[in-house]
Amino acid sequence: MRYSQQESADAIVLTPASSVPTASVIWFHGLGADGSDFVPLVPELRLPDAEAPRFIFPHAPVRAVTINAGMRMRAWYDILELSASAAEDAAGIAESAALAQRYVQGEREAGIAAGRIVLAGFSQGGAIALHAGLRHAERLAGILALSTYLPLRERLQDLAAANRDVPILMCHGREDPVLPFALAELSCGLLRKLGYSVELKAYPMQHQVCQAEIGDIAAWLRRVLAPQGLHAGRAG
Repeated sequence: MRYSQQESADAIVLTPASSVPTASVIWFHGLGADGSDFVPLVPELRLPDAEAPRFIFPHAPVRAVTINAGMRMRAWYDILELSASAAEDAAGIAESAALAQRYVQGEREAGIAAGRIVLAGFSQGGAIALHAGLRHAERLAGILALSTYLPLRERLQDLAAANRDVPILMCHGREDPVLPFALAELSCGLLRKLGYSVELKAYPMQHQVCQAEIGDIAAWLRRVLAPQGLHAGRAG
């Protein structure tokens, strides 16, 4: 599948060159990167034409990051320290989750049904995908969370009923020195305890993406965006 690429100050968008997309993947990058980070991965997914979605890779705003000595960089929220019990930037997370919701709304207005939209992200971007996706008012196609964790775990009273059965794929490196695998296990276990269906896949890697993981992501996307998913219809 060949894609045409458009870039703006806000995002990079890949659109199938030979078909009208009936699905979308909104993919949030990690701390200090930008929307270009995962663009090269798209051809490696080798998605069939029938499931080829539009990919939107937003750029995070530039902000000071406490854990990096206050340096300004692209970040979805501030990070005070890396630990399971660390205080979190709730305001920054809420701000970026609202941005994620606006991207979903933009795809809805472009004619894509909510049930054909995947929220995805790596590291800090994966945290935003989880936070925003679990609170979205319409059922999504899925949430893809790579090398990440569930943020604001003590504030889960506002999760949306519409996505109680949304497919969630979490992928994580067992040797991750940035976000330990135990944090993924903790997040997965909490979501499962709340009744969510979560696949957690572990790989012999650090804070990165590996070839086996790319294959698993591709298979999962083919499953959640399979043509029978079109029963949700297009937006009206």
